Amino acid sequence: MTALTQVRDRVRTHLVGRDRELDLVLAAVAAGRDLLLEGPPGTSKSTLLRAITAEWGIPLVFVEGNADLTPAKLVGHHNPARVLREDYSPENFVDGPLLEAMRGGGFLYVEEFNRAPEDTLNTLLTAMAEREIAVPRVGRVAALPTFRVVASMNPFDNVGTTRLSTSVHDRLCRLAVGYQDDEAERGIVALRAPLHGVDPLLYTRLVADAVAVTRATRTHDDLRQGSSVRGAIDLTLVAGQLLGLARVTSSADPGYPDVVFDAMVVALSGRIFLDETVETTPERVLRTIWEDHFVLQPAAAAPG
Repeated sequence: MTALTQVRDRVRTHLVGRDRELDLVLAAVAAGRDLLLEGPPGTSKSTLLRAITAEWGIPLVFVEGNADLTPAKLVGHHNPARVLREDYSPENFVDGPLLEAMRGGGFLYVEEFNRAPEDTLNTLLTAMAEREIAVPRVGRVAALPTFRVVASMNPFDNVGTTRLSTSVHDRLCRLAVGYQDDEAERGIVALRAPLHGVDPLLYTRLVADAVAVTRATRTHDDLRQGSSVRGAIDLTLVAGQLLGLARVTSSADPGYPDVVFDAMVVALSGRIFLDETVETTPERVLRTIWEDHFVLQPAAAAPG
């Protein structure tokens, strides 16, 4: 337990917030369990796993779940050129991400888990249940003790997804990962979007505004899904360049709100998804959010 606590404390230095989620993920994987992380994009799921595997010195193998992820792509294949010359043999087999993670004792991280075909998921079931799989013309491949399957899925996305079977759910622990609070998101943006040469007071205000309008997309009635904190990061970076072009050096400058709106269009319009029942555009929705923040609630947009 002392060793796990030390790992937790070191991993924390790579994260902004997420103390509870870190404890729960560490507890699950340290207990030898496979895990499903359920939450929208941009909620630090991959950052969390990357920090843990880096601390343990094991691989983190990424796989994107989609209709093209066949069992052969997941497990691996024989090199066709060598097969023609040498016939099938274990030596000419090219490991796929599953075998790479098993042999290396790493985490196989399957993003968009519920987009993968059922027969591909069944291949993972065997690896999770037995910690080994049988590969034709290769033999049985056993996983090292640190091998884990960690999957993620977006509960708000139902386009092109399939319902996970009871067998899949039964073999996975589950953790719901939501958005962080505004203070934590401001910390993330400040870490990921530094602006050199910008007045500190202007920068603080810009980060606060970027986070505020981005978070507002998640609760807007016309949107099925809003933007993650990645939108606020890009908004800050784009606005930083626009501030220089417009020669805006203070948030009190009359041109400052317009700069933020232009950055919102570039950074957020492709990250928000309209409700299918409304007739509007992403730009119009962003304009109403901008007006709510800068016109209807000027006190909320004031520095500090």
